[in-house]
Amino acid sequence: MSTNGKRRVVVTGLGAVTPLGNTVEEFWTNLVAGKSGAAPITHFDTAAYDTHFACELKNYKATDYLDRKGAQRMDPFTQFAMISCDQAVKDAKIQIADDDPDRYGVVFGSGIGGMATYDTQFKNLIGGGPGRISPFFIPMLIPDIASGNISIKHGFKGPNYATVSACATASHAIGDAFRIIQYGDADVMVCGGSEAPITPMGLGGFNAMRALSTRNDEPERASRPFDADRDGFVMGEGGGALILEELEHARARGATIYCEMVGIGFTADAHHITAPPEGGEGAVRSMRRSLKDAGITPDQVDYVNVHGTSTPLGDISETQAIKTVFGEHARRMKISSTKSMTGHLLGAAGAVEAIAAILACRNDMIPPTINYEKPDPACDLDYTPNTAVKRVVRYALSNTFGFGGHNATLLVKKYTN
Repeated sequence: MSTNGKRRVVVTGLGAVTPLGNTVEEFWTNLVAGKSGAAPITHFDTAAYDTHFACELKNYKATDYLDRKGAQRMDPFTQFAMISCDQAVKDAKIQIADDDPDRYGVVFGSGIGGMATYDTQFKNLIGGGPGRISPFFIPMLIPDIASGNISIKHGFKGPNYATVSACATASHAIGDAFRIIQYGDADVMVCGGSEAPITPMGLGGFNAMRALSTRNDEPERASRPFDADRDGFVMGEGGGALILEELEHARARGATIYCEMVGIGFTADAHHITAPPEGGEGAVRSMRRSLKDAGITPDQVDYVNVHGTSTPLGDISETQAIKTVFGEHARRMKISSTKSMTGHLLGAAGAVEAIAAILACRNDMIPPTINYEKPDPACDLDYTPNTAVKRVVRYALSNTFGFGGHNATLLVKKYTN
């Protein structure tokens, strides 16, 4: 039990399928090496689009992980969810045969859900009428089907639902799972997010918003958070999963503990559907709430994995918010945007970036912000440019912000008994 009377929560398992690798180990190795996951899109012909590249999964074949029938009846976003959760459950060495399945739950989200399925079935409708729509259309489309499938496969009968808050989705899922354990409604939670947005409508929609980079001649250099020449974000796909567990439950079964989760902060901008408010005041409140929740002062944070999307307004706003929250300490902290390598995984971003923050804390290694070549005078903090840095990390903070003005901050601590 912590000093605030709530149960302590630790991370005991991780899973990830990302543009940098289809395991956590491969993801982390390539992240520290500063490798870009961006390349020309292979999923469909992009000749008519303004952007021709994204951060797709590499060497991915669903049937390498799932049986053929199961894979066919799952949208890619659900496939990514299932695979990352399977990895996390295996990593945590969870066995519920002799435990109460009601004490195990799932909170897993997607910002969009089955976009590839929607594209396919809409074509079926237009080409052949309503009789051509698959009976699996709705179950493959809805965002909550991932959390449902995870619980069905693993027999977890506790709290189960999906979060949907655009790019803050996975962080909200993780934060909700944290609270569920803190308040005693479960002992073990699988949580995270997945997204498969690299589709004709997905790419076209973000191009229409002018949100994406169009650096088609140099995809690997297109995601460049805080750089003066940034021109938009790079789409990514994949999934990330965490196993959160009540500390004494984890100790009793001899689980490996990656870190302790100690604080969350959720706020709304109440300002604009896509643009941040002046000075990032919603992000300021989100970060401050996470610090208050953890009971620590700003100068105790060593690393911030920022939202850092590589958009002109967003990077400046987050920089201003960090300065407001951390004061002079903002210049002493290490900061990085791993989106410079993974691209923006939208609803999965919070989970994959939480994993990066957790491993930075566990390994005392700060992943870099690559493609940082021409500093923006309005972005003048230490963004760990281009090369990973060894640094002791006691507390690590992860930010995610979503369209609609959603802000979510997660705070983890190095586990020390």
